Amino acid sequence: MSRISPRTRDLLEIIVGYGLILTVIWTPNPLQRILYWITVATILSLTLLRRENLKTLGLGTTGLVFSLWIPVLAFALSALAVWVSFRLHTLHSLFGQAPLFSHVWGYLVWALMQQFLLQSYFLSRMLRLVPGRWPAVGLVALLFALAHIPNPVLTVLTLVWGTLSCLFFLRYRNLYTLALAHGILGICLAITIPDQVHRHMRVGLGYLHYHQRHGNR
Repeated sequence: MSRISPRTRDLLEIIVGYGLILTVIWTPNPLQRILYWITVATILSLTLLRRENLKTLGLGTTGLVFSLWIPVLAFALSALAVWVSFRLHTLHSLFGQAPLFSHVWGYLVWALMQQFLLQSYFLSRMLRLVPGRWPAVGLVALLFALAHIPNPVLTVLTLVWGTLSCLFFLRYRNLYTLALAHGILGICLAITIPDQVHRHMRVGLGYLHYHQRHGNR
């Protein structure tokens, strides 16, 4: 039996990883929780089997200082959005009963996980599959956006952020500043746009279930 080729391996890992993510998004609880941890374990295992160093994965200190302007810009844009939202009377608190610090910290960790999936997992493999950076960036950003269907707000914004963050990653090779910017922008979106529009930032089945519960009142 012939050994699997590197390109075939990359393609299979993209299909498996993305397939698992979509399955989690579109599966109801409690099965969703089980599939979530299966997905985490699978992607982590596939990553570790590559034996890539922290620099390659974007988890080192490379580009950290030079990319700090990205979260700074995200903060400035978010501050402007908060001011506009305040003037329009759409500013509101974060959803849920968790303390503010726990909510923000949890979202920053989630943002880092998403950036890891986007750049360290999918982009690195896509770059080896297709010729040129732009096609690889475009395809990965599209996958990122499609994973946020049917939320129209997040689908559009993640297409934009997915493209920009991939380009920034190729320039600076650092996930920390990208995750921080992601977290800032995500929290800004959550508190400046009415909940009934983005439905508590939900995607997939969670977005549809929110519609069902609130639509039957």
